[in-house]
Amino acid sequence: MVSPNPSLAGGTSADSTHQLLPDVVIRLAGNSQDGIQSIGGFLARLAGRSEQEVMTFMTIPSTISGGPSIFQVRMGSGEILTSGDSADFLVAFYQHSYDAHINALRPGGVLIYDSDHVKPNPDDKRFTNVGIAITSGTIEAAGGTGKDKGKNIFVLGLIARIFDLNLDKLRQLIQERIGSKGDDAARAALLAFDAGYAHPVENLLGHLYRFTTGTPQQQVRPTVTTDGNTALTYGLIAAGVRYGAAYPITPWSSIMEVLRTEFTRYGGLFIQAEDEIAAISHALGFAYSGHLAVTGSSGPGLSLKMEALGWAGMAELPLIVINVQRGGPSTGMPTSVEQSDLLQALYGSHGDNPRVVLSPKNVEDCFYIALEAGRIALEYRTPVIILSDQAIATRIEAFEEPDLAKHLVQVKPDLTPRPADFKPYPLDGISRHAPPGTKMLSGKYPTVTGLEHDELGHPTGSPVLHAKMNAKRREKIKQLAASLPVPEVYGDESGEVLVVGWGCTYGPIREGVMRLRSGDAPLQAGHMHLRHLSPLPPGIGEIFKRYKHVVAAEINDEGLYGYGQLASLLRATYANPAIRSLCKTDGLVYKVSEIIAGVKKIIAAV
Repeated sequence: MVSPNPSLAGGTSADSTHQLLPDVVIRLAGNSQDGIQSIGGFLARLAGRSEQEVMTFMTIPSTISGGPSIFQVRMGSGEILTSGDSADFLVAFYQHSYDAHINALRPGGVLIYDSDHVKPNPDDKRFTNVGIAITSGTIEAAGGTGKDKGKNIFVLGLIARIFDLNLDKLRQLIQERIGSKGDDAARAALLAFDAGYAHPVENLLGHLYRFTTGTPQQQVRPTVTTDGNTALTYGLIAAGVRYGAAYPITPWSSIMEVLRTEFTRYGGLFIQAEDEIAAISHALGFAYSGHLAVTGSSGPGLSLKMEALGWAGMAELPLIVINVQRGGPSTGMPTSVEQSDLLQALYGSHGDNPRVVLSPKNVEDCFYIALEAGRIALEYRTPVIILSDQAIATRIEAFEEPDLAKHLVQVKPDLTPRPADFKPYPLDGISRHAPPGTKMLSGKYPTVTGLEHDELGHPTGSPVLHAKMNAKRREKIKQLAASLPVPEVYGDESGEVLVVGWGCTYGPIREGVMRLRSGDAPLQAGHMHLRHLSPLPPGIGEIFKRYKHVVAAEINDEGLYGYGQLASLLRATYANPAIRSLCKTDGLVYKVSEIIAGVKKIIAAV
């Protein structure tokens, strides 16, 4: 694992003008209207096409009018688990960008600023300051009525020169992304890019940079570079989902926008409903007709879906429900990350309604978690909730292209005639609903209802049957739990501390545990990442007993009693007083330094 903050002043020279780096963290700070995210996206996709590791982080304003925004990209030749605690390079487009983010630049780092808009503090000697007239340079290069539109591409050219990036691949990416807007737009963008690349920035820096060559890895399949929402979308398609409905909400909306286009190519249908309740009701209609269906939202929308989600549990229909979490409560912080919907997913509706809840650990896992959700929904005839989050949804990573021939699933309604003894809700097995139009050889046709029912689905008020049906719905989820693999532990198998997390905390915790196990005063530390949140996999309680401290790190509030949502679940399940909480609610992903400091503080306090 390479250092997240390499020394830009040291290293081995590649030649007389280039310095070698294992990886670099670049933070771009400006306004959302400037295409900040576009620069980062180009860099991330270039890294993917160059077989480099890459991970990104972004913030965007929650208002339609836009506002201050950043995009941070970490790219290089080693394994990359986080987008970096601090930046090695900061590109500041405006004075407010400089003022707000200069302290995110590590001492010894490089500040590149638009001298048309920014005046850095001359007394601050912590950084190498490089002033470039980005705005006027863009206008001079591209001209036209767009004025300074395209300065993001000018900056991309600067970065390409600084890090000796592949020009042909970058030009191809620009053509692919901007060419759809017309030849004039592509021509102007390339002019701005060439102008940025031609700027003699090495005269100001003293030298340029190149990435070291990483350890060659056997590349079985081509690399995919994309964001979490896109990976999740195509995972749904591979899982056999062809029907669904939803209502727009940040940061879920990009999934439904792609599904609206893609489902029609596979003979399916996706509906944009008038509200969240109608959306899940449409999706349940698709599931009732024999299909594997999907609906999705963010936390506020999932709240509205809860009554119908309880109906799905009672009717035992296969449904995938995606919640791309954001800051709450209420409308909260729509463009910030939070993991505060876990208890909502587990217990959000009335009655005893055991849930299946999964959570991806990174962008690649978004694809595979959709496949698993589809398998479980079909096999156990149950709704499955996928808890993604804003950080995973929007960040870009590169990973090996999935083998679609191996994973692609076809799901079609089973309309074969049912035998005379067919019961869709048998007490001694998992339910197998018959889609409408299926011939019943007995002449007795079952029903589907939200009322408690007998084995044919007919409503009943029998106390005995209600108890047995509750047990039946519970036991199939316990059967699923028994089939799950015991979670792996990275690091020390026993010792001082085990750090447990879920969702986007995977990378920061893993890197934090790596550092806790090294250095001047190493700790015996391990990392367990939970992909299955309900039901919990077997063996967790026994693993916890091997450590003095178990720290659940998550992005939600510590609550009234000092424990975050995952920690509360784990303490209630395993009754282990060693389980402690590490929580935060600032709307940002964990820094590695926050994990390390938080774990050490908890150990010292006990």
